[in-house]
Amino acid sequence: MQIAVLLFDRLTALDAVGPYSVLSWLPGAEIVFVGERTGEVRSDTGRLGLHVDAVLDEVTAPDIVIVPGGHGQAALMDDGPVHEWLRAVDRTSTWTASVCTGSLLLAAAGLLTGRRATSHWLALDQLPAFGVTPTLERVVTDGKYVTSAGVSSGIDMALTLAARVADETTAQMIQLGIEYDPRPPYTAGSPETAPPAVVETLRGHRSLVLRGE
Repeated sequence: MQIAVLLFDRLTALDAVGPYSVLSWLPGAEIVFVGERTGEVRSDTGRLGLHVDAVLDEVTAPDIVIVPGGHGQAALMDDGPVHEWLRAVDRTSTWTASVCTGSLLLAAAGLLTGRRATSHWLALDQLPAFGVTPTLERVVTDGKYVTSAGVSSGIDMALTLAARVADETTAQMIQLGIEYDPRPPYTAGSPETAPPAVVETLRGHRSLVLRGE
């Protein structure tokens, strides 16, 4: 079972590493980090490097496709090699999934048209332009497409996939193995629960949050 995780410059590291940390526990899983060119890409902070092991043309039929988000997503919204690869591998993938604004890449490639999907809450309003129905759910499954909300929700998405690919017991064992038992110090993890002043402040920095401007 080959799992392809797309990497690109200025991605959000946890978008890729979170699902990797979960799915690498699956029996028989072969995870490949794929991108337009091999070598290092830098995260959206510029401080962390991740390594692309294979170029797009070398990964032609993965069983699972994971598309992270991050500031660099904005530079990939025009049709090009990444969109062409996404459409090609989607023809044979069992599951096509995204984290955060990675769903915008799937949408721009035409893969989510007519479907329900989620994204980072600050980016949800961009989905309808691609014929996608946005939802604030943390993980959304529509057919073989599994999209997740911002950053940390990629772990939830990967556990959802683990249950579908293997079974719920395996997914629970993985969750226990990585001790994923979140108990955050604040109830500020969504716009519904965060203090209104915090929501508005972050909304005011929307371009900085989504594009690093």
